[in-house]
Amino acid sequence: MRIIPLFLIPFFGLLSAQSNAQAYTLEPAPKTGPFTTGYKKAIGVKMYPSAISYKSFMTNTKAIEVLGYLTLDGFRATIMIEKYSGFANTEQLSWYIGYGGHLGIWSQEWKINNPTHKAGIAVGVDGILGLDYKLKNAPLNLSLDWQPSFNFVGSSYFESGWAGLGIRYTLK
Repeated sequence: MRIIPLFLIPFFGLLSAQSNAQAYTLEPAPKTGPFTTGYKKAIGVKMYPSAISYKSFMTNTKAIEVLGYLTLDGFRATIMIEKYSGFANTEQLSWYIGYGGHLGIWSQEWKINNPTHKAGIAVGVDGILGLDYKLKNAPLNLSLDWQPSFNFVGSSYFESGWAGLGIRYTLK
């Protein structure tokens, strides 16, 4: 029985990987997901509650969205990972589902019987389900979604009422 020298094993491994990589690069990439609609990044606003929104696609079907909510008594930052799929055989319309987390800091003053001041931190997990539409001949993206969340640091509660209409300027 003949023994292969140990230094040749990585060489054959690289040769095998290179031949597989060449086979994959000869086939065209599938045309699915929001990249075919003409945008990779978008920045804008999301209403109810009001937020600044930034979305960036990592792949044809996965995006990261960062939301910054500002209120009179504090702020909340949310990061979501979203998975996109085509909807109704159209290029401009997609549906998405995702998950993420939030961190909020708030401060309230209660003046009912005696003046007190409360401040807190909120940490929790979020989900998202929505529709995404890219206008065909304009650098504009619209989305409509539902974003339930569960807060487990600070007050523990489930928030099911967050939903939003997003209007974003798209960047290539």
